Amino acid sequence: MDNVSSAHEYIEHHLTFLTLGKGFWSINIDSMIMVWMVGLLFIGVFRYVATRGTKGVPGRLQCFIEITFDFVNNLVKEIFKTEDKLIGPLALTIFVWVFLMNSIDLLPVDFVPALTRLFGVEHFRDLPSADVNVPVSMALGVFILIIGYTLKNKGIVGFIKELTTQPFEHPLLYPVNFILELITLISKPISLGLRLFGNMYAGEMIFILIALMPWWMQWALSVPWALFHILIVFLQAFIFMVLTIVYLAMATEEH
Repeated sequence: MDNVSSAHEYIEHHLTFLTLGKGFWSINIDSMIMVWMVGLLFIGVFRYVATRGTKGVPGRLQCFIEITFDFVNNLVKEIFKTEDKLIGPLALTIFVWVFLMNSIDLLPVDFVPALTRLFGVEHFRDLPSADVNVPVSMALGVFILIIGYTLKNKGIVGFIKELTTQPFEHPLLYPVNFILELITLISKPISLGLRLFGNMYAGEMIFILIALMPWWMQWALSVPWALFHILIVFLQAFIFMVLTIVYLAMATEEH
């Protein structure tokens, strides 16, 4: 019973946020700190490469940044056919930012919490993408862009027409079309945010459960899972970016 109790306390401790306030208006300070830290890291590294880069033989960091940029840029050109100055930087920011947030999960489970305890902070969750508020808020930002791009390219009349005239063409079925299309529209940010949250939360839980095992089992399981989790870290950032581009491309295209 003591082992079960201690395991429960360990899991609960690692799943408790450093929160300011209560209820709906509470803020998870730890998630905000980690989001801003990886965001500043992203800006700092890319700015350093942009200002110190050489036209000759590039260094390893510059080469990696250029490969990442070309990868995202080529993908955007394939999906988003319209010329737009925002989509490329947006896609690059989403991919790198989400990738860096997800990569925190590859750190040892007790590493960051142990550091924060040195400063008197008892609870600190270091994986912001496993906090449902972060992925869903990013997805809501994408949703606002979808609405904005739709209104910009199709106007309010075109937007309403898109929601009411398909998939059924008969005017009597326009209300049914509206309900179906509205559900489809609203499901985009929900699925976008919850997909990222669910995958990263599950990965975090597996690392926590592995940490509860004997040390020899931890070594046997944590390394293979970490290697597999690298794929998940990359894949979830890639999916979030691609779906964002696809949704915005759909908002600019006529059906």
